[in-house]
Amino acid sequence: MGASVVALASLPSSLFFKRSLSLTPFRTLPRLNCSSSLEFNITFAPKPKPDPNSLPASSSGQQLFIPWIVRGEDGKLKLQSHPPARLLHEMAQADTKTKSKKNKDTVQKKQRVLTAEPKHSKAARRFYNENFRESQRLSKVLAAAGVASRRSSEQLIFDGKVTVNGSVCNTPQTPVDPGRDIIYVNGNRLPKKLPPKVYLALNKPKGYICAAGEKKSVLSLFDDYLKSWDKRNPGTPRPRLFTVGRLDVATTGLIVVTNDGDFAQSISHPSANLTKEYIAVIEGSISKKSLIAISEGTVIDGVHCTPDSVELLPQQPEMSRSRLRIVVHEGRNHEVRELVKKAGLEIHSLKRVRIGGFRLPTNLGLGTHMELRQGDLSALGWKTKKVAATAGR
Repeated sequence: MGASVVALASLPSSLFFKRSLSLTPFRTLPRLNCSSSLEFNITFAPKPKPDPNSLPASSSGQQLFIPWIVRGEDGKLKLQSHPPARLLHEMAQADTKTKSKKNKDTVQKKQRVLTAEPKHSKAARRFYNENFRESQRLSKVLAAAGVASRRSSEQLIFDGKVTVNGSVCNTPQTPVDPGRDIIYVNGNRLPKKLPPKVYLALNKPKGYICAAGEKKSVLSLFDDYLKSWDKRNPGTPRPRLFTVGRLDVATTGLIVVTNDGDFAQSISHPSANLTKEYIAVIEGSISKKSLIAISEGTVIDGVHCTPDSVELLPQQPEMSRSRLRIVVHEGRNHEVRELVKKAGLEIHSLKRVRIGGFRLPTNLGLGTHMELRQGDLSALGWKTKKVAATAGR
């Protein structure tokens, strides 16, 4: 054995000590044959991890292992029967890091499970509630079916004029499914299929009232639209239309008409903070003092209202009167007219040209309407609904 060590020390270091083999343990070999000429014949086991029990034993009956060949502190190669201390230390650290990493992964997985988001997104749940929800409030179903407004439907229920599955129902909050429940109102069967949501923009002419049931209501401008409904949408009930907000009888311009109560409530509520732009044609001249007076605002129903902006528009050649652009966001009754009146001016004509981000198209004539697309509804601040495909002009 001593001769073998001397022979190993005399050989070049590059024969045994390559970069890839430094500090790497040699695998157990089946046999080490040393010839008298001090030449080594080393063969490796064919398998990466051979079974020690299957390795052939030496003539003395003991299994032979290759020692570790390392470089000592003096820079010379030497043999030792145990792995280097540095290798053992690195292996112990690697094992500890692996365990800690596994523990962290396990903790993170548990946290993900505990704080996991709902299985379905908000959009998916909203779509299910709008299209596949089994029950809705009775008053809402009646209003959606076009029987009457929400409040009028509640009054019909209180008066005992509504029956559900043969029994009189006096509670507007009763959950019903129009596709399964048999609902009668004043002896008339409610259709199982509800009409689709309709969203329209109307260029209101002067002299029409924004209320249902009146002689000259803006809803009468949609008579032809509703008469042709059955041709365009066979088997679908007609929608009950109503206006979103109001314009006084002398004001013209943009007004939204729909049968979607949630949509109307959303864009007309003060929390929507939608601005509304008006063009006011003024009798007489407009001074700087008048503009300041309008900008300072006025008190309406005990509330001080101020406009968002007031602008004097350039004079048009074909018009002798001056024009003002006034933008408000509260939308109180006769707000623009009261602002102009407080400044000592008189309005010749008033037109609303914009609500939120939707502007009245210049090619939409008086008394005509257009269908609102998804982009138009988004401009109005309504992003949670989709326009019904059956709604037409």
